[in-house]
Amino acid sequence: MNKSRAVFNSAIVLYFIIALEVLIMISPFAGFFYSVFNPFLLETAKYPATRWLSAFYLPHMVLPQDWFLQFVRVMGSVMFVLGAVIFLACAAQIYTAKLTKKGAVHGGLYSFIRHPQYLALGMAGLGLAILWPRFLSILLWLVMIFVYYALAKDEERRMLKAHKETYDPYMKKTGMFMPKGIEKLLAPSSRIGKAALACGLVGFFLGGAFLLRAYTINTLTLWTKTGNVTAIAILPEDGFKMDHRMGDILSLPEVQKRIRDNKHYLVYFLPRDYIMQGMIADTGGQWKLYEQHHSISMITDWIFHPFRHLREGHHAMHGGMHPPNQNGSAMGDGLVRRLIFLSIEDVEVKSPADLFSINALRVPQFMVDVDVHNLKLINIKDLLHGSGWGTVPTPVF
Repeated sequence: MNKSRAVFNSAIVLYFIIALEVLIMISPFAGFFYSVFNPFLLETAKYPATRWLSAFYLPHMVLPQDWFLQFVRVMGSVMFVLGAVIFLACAAQIYTAKLTKKGAVHGGLYSFIRHPQYLALGMAGLGLAILWPRFLSILLWLVMIFVYYALAKDEERRMLKAHKETYDPYMKKTGMFMPKGIEKLLAPSSRIGKAALACGLVGFFLGGAFLLRAYTINTLTLWTKTGNVTAIAILPEDGFKMDHRMGDILSLPEVQKRIRDNKHYLVYFLPRDYIMQGMIADTGGQWKLYEQHHSISMITDWIFHPFRHLREGHHAMHGGMHPPNQNGSAMGDGLVRRLIFLSIEDVEVKSPADLFSINALRVPQFMVDVDVHNLKLINIKDLLHGSGWGTVPTPVF
């Protein structure tokens, strides 16, 4: 029994390590983590049947303009924080009871449900799967939920064996993960019913993740008025600038000579100091966030201010990255925009949605810094293949 419990606990720890990838990747330990984890991601990316596991299903780099996607993102933070608080509160109850030798805990949330700690961990885990929305995270969350159920059943068998006279009446008046009345209505009692519920949960969450991905793609701010170039704005308000200047930018000789007629391009239109541009391409060492020393501030912003770090960028977080221009504002702000050109390979592009296909290979080509008001080319640079994290699969939107 101890061996089974150790396996179960290991599975839970593994889930949280992988779901907390976003925290690790902006820490100095990213290199060690990806030396182990990245080979697995790359192996799954080789095959069409498993390539979806490393893909993302919600916006992570793009500031969503859609209220529903904003709501989902905020709820991810709420569930993660609330789940963590409930788990710690329940843990405090349990360890206090153990230290004072008061026996099993039946007060607080335990007076309504028998396993509030597992419910809290499940809530926090779902929040993490929204905060770092890799398909692998939501799949492993489902595995974790079934592991929790098995752990809870095992605990109840042991409690009935050790304290049948008190635990049996307690089980009859409380629900397992929901209050008794609600659980009686929703939870099936037969094995077939439980199996159907398990299949339904897998279908609902995985199917829902694919639907959210399709919905996200349909809400992106895109420009696509030429045959083989589509641009995506990181900030929704940049859509106007992009609409009016992309054609002119593509006509600049230095840009035009780098674009091949036989290739399709996805162009990221973003502020020059956009904090997560290293996920798109290796545009410079300052955008490799794991090399910075601001992990705590980035983590708290990621959880408690889900949109601020996208909008304010590296300049606001670190006190400025670029010297001021003649107007006194930072060059990364105002009307200077960075355009990162990626070629799209391995898929046939018939519509803009194909650029974001799970099967598409997006290869960085070059970047351009442009004063979009004066149409002045500030900088142009060819890029290495891969992102600031090397070959690690990163978000596409």
